[in-house]
Amino acid sequence: MSTIADVAARAGVSKATASRALSGHGYVSEETRDRVRSAAEELSYVAHSSAMSLATGRSLSVGVIMPSLDRWFFAELLAGVQEGLFAEGYDLVLYGIREGSAERARLFERILPRRRFDGIIAVGIQPSAHELERLLRVESPVVSIGAYSEGTSAVSIDDFAAARIATEHLIDLGHRDIVFLGGQPDAATHAVGDRRRLDGYLAAMAAAGLDDRAQHAAGAPTMPGGYEAAVRALGDRRQRPSAFVGVCDEAAIGGVVAARRLGIAVAAELSVVGIDDHQHAEMFSLTTMRQQPRLQGSEAVRLLRARMDDPAAPPEQIVLPSELVVRSSTANAR
Repeated sequence: MSTIADVAARAGVSKATASRALSGHGYVSEETRDRVRSAAEELSYVAHSSAMSLATGRSLSVGVIMPSLDRWFFAELLAGVQEGLFAEGYDLVLYGIREGSAERARLFERILPRRRFDGIIAVGIQPSAHELERLLRVESPVVSIGAYSEGTSAVSIDDFAAARIATEHLIDLGHRDIVFLGGQPDAATHAVGDRRRLDGYLAAMAAAGLDDRAQHAAGAPTMPGGYEAAVRALGDRRQRPSAFVGVCDEAAIGGVVAARRLGIAVAAELSVVGIDDHQHAEMFSLTTMRQQPRLQGSEAVRLLRARMDDPAAPPEQIVLPSELVVRSSTANAR
C-alpha cells in the first residue's frame, strides 16, 4: 500500500507539501498540486483520515444537528448537506434528536463540547433552550438552517412572505373565512419559522380587512397533525371555513384528507394551500409555496466552508426565494 512518502517522492516534493496539495488546505502552486495528484493517482494512494487530520490540524468531519430524520423536509436538507460535504472531502456526523428531549439537552451540554468538529450545521435551533449560544461556545464555525440564526451565518426562506403570499392567493380568489392550519401555540420558542408563517398569514388577513376573521387551528406540522386540526375546524357546518393555509405541505395534505373523509369537495367547497412543495404535493394536486431544501443544504455547506476558511468574517445570511405553484386544490370561493 502506497504512503504519503511514496507520493511525495514520486512528485519530487516534501511530505508536508504533498499533504497540503491533497488536502486542499494551505498554499501550494497549481503546478505542484497537479503533479502531486497525478502521483497519487498513479500509486492508487488514498489518504487515511487520521493522517490527514494530523497533517492539517483538522478533523475533516462536520457535525449536523437535526430535530427529525423521518420527515421529507429534513431528509431533503440532509441530502443536500451530504452531497456538499462529500464533494469537499468531509465526513458527516449526524445527530437527529427530537426537540425538547433530554437526549437533545445532553447533546448540547456534554457531547458537542467533547467532540472535535471542523464545523457544525444546525437545523431548527430552539431559542428557548439557548441552543445557539451553547453551540457558539463549542468554538467551531457554525451555520444554521432555519428562521432563528442570531449571530451566525444562515440559510433560510422568508417564512413570513411565503405565508403572506399563500394567504393573498386565497383572498384574491374571493375567500374570506380562511384558517391557518397547523403549528403550535408556543411556536415562538420552538419552531420559529412556524411562528413567522402564522404572522405572515395574520398580516395578509389584516391588510385585507379580515383580521376579525383570522383563525388558527393549532396542531403538529405533520399530516396527522393537520388532519386532526382540520377535523376540528370543519366540524361545525355553520362556521366551516372556505379555505386553509397550511403551516407546511404535510399539514395541508392532512387537511385535504380530512375534508375528503367529511365529504367536503376540494377545491369546490374548500381551497387548500401549503408551503414547501413536498414530494406528495403533486399527487394531491396541492397549491403550494415552493422551497428547495436540497439547495438550502448545499448552500449551508458553502457558507460553512467560508466560515472555516475565515472565522473572523462577518456572518452571511442567505434568504432563498419561494414561489407560488398553483394546482387544483384552490379555486374561486363559492
